[in-house]
Amino acid sequence: MIKEIQRKCASGYLALVILPVLFIFDGWFFYEAIQAQSLFMVISAALILIVLLVCCAGFFMVHPNQARVLTLFGTYVGSARDTGLRWANPFYAKKAVSLRVRNFDCDPLKVNDSSGNPIEIAAVVVWKVVDSAEAVFEVDDYISFVEIQSEAALRNLATSYPYEAQDDEIALRSNPQQIADELKTEVQDRLEKAGVLVIEARISHLAYAPEIASAMLKRQQAQAVVAARRQIVDGAVGMVKMALTELKEQDVIELDDERKAAMVSNLLVVLCGEENAQPVLNTGTLYS
Repeated sequence: MIKEIQRKCASGYLALVILPVLFIFDGWFFYEAIQAQSLFMVISAALILIVLLVCCAGFFMVHPNQARVLTLFGTYVGSARDTGLRWANPFYAKKAVSLRVRNFDCDPLKVNDSSGNPIEIAAVVVWKVVDSAEAVFEVDDYISFVEIQSEAALRNLATSYPYEAQDDEIALRSNPQQIADELKTEVQDRLEKAGVLVIEARISHLAYAPEIASAMLKRQQAQAVVAARRQIVDGAVGMVKMALTELKEQDVIELDDERKAAMVSNLLVVLCGEENAQPVLNTGTLYS
């Protein structure tokens, strides 16, 4: 793998002073050559002029959070990161690579979770280039590489976990931070070879696919109703048990098994009913 080599380049401002002086000197030399009528001096002045014009191609700018990848006839010679006007070998090819932080907002993907349910999922990946040489030479187009590999990592993650948790398992909806950390790790592993650092990766959209969304909503509502009923029944049983215990300990009334069963039945109806209970007065006894 080609790793980045930071290369120091000459200040462009210094070259901007030296080159005009050399042009003036060459003009004076050319004038003296004509006065002396020396063909050798004229040719030398012309050659010096050509060299100075070629040297002018060595100027280039490096903006903040930018690197210039320098190559000489196809050979990587280093990357310039010092900002400002710089000057280097005019035969260097100078490719600009942005080191700024970027966002990639993945479009919603339709995949099946680990339970086989079709879902829609999307993510936001925050990344930046940290090795300009790898970004340029190890992959053909590092921006496209980031997008494709991020989508592939998101698909793989979505198929590895269920949408909703069953018992204590990890799920896409109930463990967002853990899922985000794993997504970041997987995307980073895929982009390591491109000289890219993943700063953050987080799911931005998560939903059931439209064709099953209605059915899944009904299932979620049913699960919520069952859970609520279970909690109500647990609380009612505890209250009935407490009432019977208090009646016995304080010796308020002695109840046989049949009367206890009737009392438990009445209390559970009152405590578990959705509507307010309507009392019925019994003017007789329990047995007639």
